[in-house]
Amino acid sequence: MKILNYLNLNQHPIQCSYSFDRTHDFKEIYHAHQGMELLYVHEGQIRVIMNQQIFDLKPGDLVYFQPFQLHRIQLRLEDDSRYVRTLFVFEPSAIERYVAPFPALLAFFLRLWKEPLHMQVFTHLPQELTLRKLTDFKHRMDHASTEQLLEEQALCLLELLHHLKAFEETSLQSPPPNRPSSFVAKQVMEWLEEHYSDDFELNRLAKAIHLSPNYVSAVFRQTIGTTITEYLTALRIRQACWLLKTSSLSIEEIGRSIGLHNASYFSQMFKKHVGLSPYRYKNISSKG
Repeated sequence: MKILNYLNLNQHPIQCSYSFDRTHDFKEIYHAHQGMELLYVHEGQIRVIMNQQIFDLKPGDLVYFQPFQLHRIQLRLEDDSRYVRTLFVFEPSAIERYVAPFPALLAFFLRLWKEPLHMQVFTHLPQELTLRKLTDFKHRMDHASTEQLLEEQALCLLELLHHLKAFEETSLQSPPPNRPSSFVAKQVMEWLEEHYSDDFELNRLAKAIHLSPNYVSAVFRQTIGTTITEYLTALRIRQACWLLKTSSLSIEEIGRSIGLHNASYFSQMFKKHVGLSPYRYKNISSKG
């Protein structure tokens, strides 16, 4: 199962999928990638785990993810309901030049892109107006020539950012108060974020948050939908991808920095979850 989906945003810096029905082909996996992501929910209820927080989203909500931010989406559908969403994924460094002439919009864009995260979900957006804009974007991009497509995509993205900025104060929400099980899961995720480079011991984690190992494991799986070990692996792979893209460390040094001291095992696990070897991933990233 892949943890990090590789998107070639170096060649195609903006990718959009409009009103796409993911009900039947959806897989609940840990997910991270090179660019930023804006996800608008048309239909269905979903739960998003990100930044050691848990958010429940409904139709009309929009969530954004920063580059290489680990996240997981869980479907929470009734028997006859669907999950339909619109998705923009883009390389922010390539989009910055389009936003640069507009100082207020640029400041908003940089907040979404680079500032420490505590609010990432837009709720209470005017649904009719938002849907009308997204439909217009789809029409414009569908009718753009190959030569004009990137420009049209960038203009649509700028308009969407401008739309979100207008409702920043009234629609950008913090996560709701933690339920007891969510609080335990949050404690686990925060501890793992600080200790993913260490050799993992469940007893050590449980002792740190003053709970029994069996209880911690059971509550985490029930709340997040995966095991603690799977989440730890996702954290390590995410960090490895970030270091391969941004640092000059060797493959062996990166493996050690995420707690995997056997270089061969690190390479095998990385390829299993990313689909590329660390060497190939680093080579492709360096060409961006």
